[in-house]
Amino acid sequence: MKEELFVSGRNIPNIDPYLNIWHWEIPVYLFLGGLAAGIMFFAGLFLVLGKEKEMPTTVKWAPFLVPVALVLGLFALFLDLKHQLYFWRLYTTIRMESPMSWGAWTLMIITPLSFLWAASYIKEAIPSWKWPMSILDKMEKLIIQYRKPMAWAMMVLAVILGVYTGILLSAFNARPLWNTSILGPLFLVSGLSTGLAAIIWMSKSHYERTILSKIDITLIGVELFLIIHLLMGFLAATEVQIEAANLFLGGSFTVTFWVFVIILGLIVPAILEILELVGYKIPLWIPSLLILIGGFMFRLIMVEAGQITRYLY
Repeated sequence: MKEELFVSGRNIPNIDPYLNIWHWEIPVYLFLGGLAAGIMFFAGLFLVLGKEKEMPTTVKWAPFLVPVALVLGLFALFLDLKHQLYFWRLYTTIRMESPMSWGAWTLMIITPLSFLWAASYIKEAIPSWKWPMSILDKMEKLIIQYRKPMAWAMMVLAVILGVYTGILLSAFNARPLWNTSILGPLFLVSGLSTGLAAIIWMSKSHYERTILSKIDITLIGVELFLIIHLLMGFLAATEVQIEAANLFLGGSFTVTFWVFVIILGLIVPAILEILELVGYKIPLWIPSLLILIGGFMFRLIMVEAGQITRYLY
């Protein structure tokens, strides 16, 4: 028999509350959800603004990525579920106080909407495309007729989806790192930025890239402000919040967070985009790839670090 002597009621291995149930599937789901939300928001925005011809990649071509991203994200979420055969029960009720319920119903609406949006442009992408049934042709004409109302719906749902990816974590009150209202806006802004990065990477229009780069630089600035505000808020709070902040300020996640998220994921891409705007020739894939990697690393780190933080006082 193995005996152990406890000299304190705190920090006892295997006894103190420690969450370690979310692995790679959740960061992938959160990243792809934010990416899809970003693309759909700007597709709807520029169509409503009447910029469909000036911003073809944003409105027409990038949204083809959204159904793929959402399906892959939902598949990753499905892999993480403990009772996979009962996922449908999320759709048997609506709980207004539950972020999970909001997310499930938002995804239920926005996923088919993304398919319809992509389908409405498929003949422009593939001129030889023919629908196998005449009823699909009629549906396509109806969708094209109501693109503007769909664009408004997409923008609203994209904002809800982007915020939800952060609120899903912040609803865990027992985890100090996640228990902050900053996560919702922060994940939304990060998702919008990753969506823009994907669009900029795909675009071949200098005018379109210029407009999107200016928006992305602004979003990066907002994201940096929110991250600084997040850390300052923790440092001015209770001991458990200070310990949560210290994970990124000298703790085990310091190097990965500051190198992959702050420097390579935000600051370097912003500098490269500014250099591109002032006339330097910068390969488009470099800042876009860095933003996408930084966005994924941010979610991976937040999920992993958040599960370590806990209330012991």
